[in-house]
Amino acid sequence: MLRFLLLIVSISTASSVLGDSYDVTIAMFEANGAVQPFFEDAHAYAVFPTVGKGGIGIGAAYGKGKVYRNGRVTGKVSIKKLTIGFQLGGQAFSEIIFLQDERAYDEFTSGSYEFDATASAVAISAGVSAQAGTTGTSANASVSPMTAAHADMGYRKGMAVFTHTIGGLMYEAAIGGQKFKFKPL
Repeated sequence: MLRFLLLIVSISTASSVLGDSYDVTIAMFEANGAVQPFFEDAHAYAVFPTVGKGGIGIGAAYGKGKVYRNGRVTGKVSIKKLTIGFQLGGQAFSEIIFLQDERAYDEFTSGSYEFDATASAVAISAGVSAQAGTTGTSANASVSPMTAAHADMGYRKGMAVFTHTIGGLMYEAAIGGQKFKFKPL
C-alpha cells in the first residue's frame, strides 16, 4: 500500500517539472470545441493539471489545482478521493470544473466541498505537447474530431466537469465522492 501511495504522489507532482502545467492544461481544454464555450460562459473554473489515482481493492486519488475567476487565480484547491471496491491499476488525468454562477463558486470555495455520487464527468481526448529550452517555451494542443462532441454536456447543480486521461492502466472518468479543499490567496 505504501508503494501505491508513493506512486500517486509521484504522478501528481510530475507535472510541476514540465513548466507551467496550468497554462498547458488550460490551453488543452480550450482547444476542444466542446469545452471552449464553457470558458466564455462560466463564472469561474478550477483546473487540476495532474490528478494521480490507483488502486488494488482500495483506491486513492490526489491532485492540486487552482481556481480562476475573471482570469485571475483566487485560490488553491486540492482533490482527494478514497474508494473501496473492485479496482486495479493506476492513472493520471487532468480535470477542469466549470462553476456556472456566483452561487456555485461560493459553494465550491466554501473551504471543503464534496461531489455526490450522482456527479459525472465528460471524458475528452486530446493531445498536448510542450517544449522548453534556452530559446523559450511553447505549447500546443490538438483535438481529435470525436472529442466529447456527442456527450451530454451541460451544468449539473451549477457545475460542469471535464477530464482528460494523461496515461495509465485505469480508464475511468467517474468523480463521485471526490473531496475538494479550497484555500483563498
